[in-house]
Amino acid sequence: MSNNYKSSKLKVFTLSSNPALAEEIASNMGLALGKSSVQTFSDGEIQINIEESVRGCEVFVIQSTSEPVNQNIMELLIMIDALKRASVETINVVIPYYGYARQDRKARSREPITAKLIADLIETAGANRVITLDLHATQIQGFFNIPVDQLVGIPLLSDYLIQKNFDDIVVVAPDHGSVKRARQMADRLKSTIAIIDKRSPTENFAGEINIVGEIEGKTAILIDDIIDTGTRVTTGTRALLENGAKEVYACSTHPVLSGLAIEKLQKSQLKELIVTNSIPLTKEKQIDKITQLTVAPLLSDALIRVYEQQSVSVLFD
Repeated sequence: MSNNYKSSKLKVFTLSSNPALAEEIASNMGLALGKSSVQTFSDGEIQINIEESVRGCEVFVIQSTSEPVNQNIMELLIMIDALKRASVETINVVIPYYGYARQDRKARSREPITAKLIADLIETAGANRVITLDLHATQIQGFFNIPVDQLVGIPLLSDYLIQKNFDDIVVVAPDHGSVKRARQMADRLKSTIAIIDKRSPTENFAGEINIVGEIEGKTAILIDDIIDTGTRVTTGTRALLENGAKEVYACSTHPVLSGLAIEKLQKSQLKELIVTNSIPLTKEKQIDKITQLTVAPLLSDALIRVYEQQSVSVLFD
């Protein structure tokens, strides 16, 4: 779906987290990005200026809340407030990667549920709708009292893998919580699934990794929503190869890649890591083992459908 909205009341703005993705989305829609600027004072305070009229407009603000997480969240909240005070009609927040999503419940006593707090802040600031991609926990949609459209990256990742024409594949969930995601990809690739069953170490037990499912001689594809420190994907790769897999690929929607992740990936026997550009890769993270696919066509289609009040659910498949 592609249209030209230059004369309409539709505007797309970007903040600091992912301007290249925002530029691609706007280009797909036949739009120039809205004019705005972000400044940081010497004490760390953020100032945002909207440099064109937005009165009565339907505005989409594109901002992943990735590293630096707190800076990007504050930019988003301040931008929403600025738009609200500039008399826009509707504020749609596009968050390709929703930070703090892993803090979605109380795992221990006296823990916060920070994913809910972030939802409250976005809503209180004045957002009317959220569009996001592969939330770590789907129940986060219920943390909002405004519409939330969650798009999925599995079709994009699966299409790339289908083009490789693997002979015999198995989609692998890195833990029991990822089985649904693995099944969705396996259905697209017409393959079986396997599960990495990892027992955590304790004081008197070193821990162990078992593979549930048939992987012998197959190309294994690890699927996860987030690759952060890289530990899970690299230990999973080693376990799969030790248990007879022919080779291992991995795919993930969100390449957080913090800490020593790149070093771990470089040293591992992983053939390739396929990710999306929900989070931009800095130069040091652009290694040969990583392939980054663009989600701009998916997001631009979603923005057009929201603006034209059409169904977005067709994009969830």
